[in-house]
Amino acid sequence: MQKPGHGQTWPEAPTIERVRHSLRRRNLSVEAVERLTPHMLRITLSGADMADFTSVAPDDHIKIFFPGANGGEVRRDYTPRKFNPETGTLVLDFVDHQAGPAATWAQNAKVGDRLEIGGPKGSRIIAGEVAHWLLVGDETALPAIGRWVESLPAQADVTTLVAVPGVEDQQEFATAAAHDAYWVHRPTELADQAQAIVAALGHVPIEVGTFVWVGAEAHVASAVRHYLLEVRCVPVQWVRASGYWIMGRPGATVPDMEVMEALG
Repeated sequence: MQKPGHGQTWPEAPTIERVRHSLRRRNLSVEAVERLTPHMLRITLSGADMADFTSVAPDDHIKIFFPGANGGEVRRDYTPRKFNPETGTLVLDFVDHQAGPAATWAQNAKVGDRLEIGGPKGSRIIAGEVAHWLLVGDETALPAIGRWVESLPAQADVTTLVAVPGVEDQQEFATAAAHDAYWVHRPTELADQAQAIVAALGHVPIEVGTFVWVGAEAHVASAVRHYLLEVRCVPVQWVRASGYWIMGRPGATVPDMEVMEALG
């Protein structure tokens, strides 16, 4: 497989512009509940509190507040899948698995239920010319990847590679961009193993000027980042990898792969 950074000159990397948003909690109502795939639930929220809601980057995160044990509160990060400012509706996709307060709430959600959210605290906008996009992740990153693909213009070129439990968990995205989709099927219990994704990436062309975004279980995101930098020779400025979750550590994230060693 071609090593794009080997002996080739890359253009100046795009910059990451940080935009801050005002923070407040919003009390919303469930408007619709949909079974999107066997392992994904889609819930639409609405309410007067959405009037000044802002989300300008595909991988933005909001805080969701769930009731925890003994009357406590549990907070989880989720990506706004879709937001319609005209109708004031917010769409969130929840991975349907066997444990966790978020999955439990989503599994039992019904129209009229209430949910509190906060944020996004801010957005990180990729500014500059990008000839190609490569978006890599697992099922937890599908909301960000789907939103990203759907937002790209007709002249854009994007490749996605996503690991999901099975073919029935694949999703289709309506986009004006040229889109190539690769899917990796692996059981949920192996979601912290990177071998299948890395092997699949070996068959994906990475041209000079490709910005690579990675969102997955933290060990997987770290391994993919290492493969991109060391094997495919993608310049570090052209890669952004985030640990969306950590196997066995509910609610934990590693936003920056440079601090992955903190996991031990």
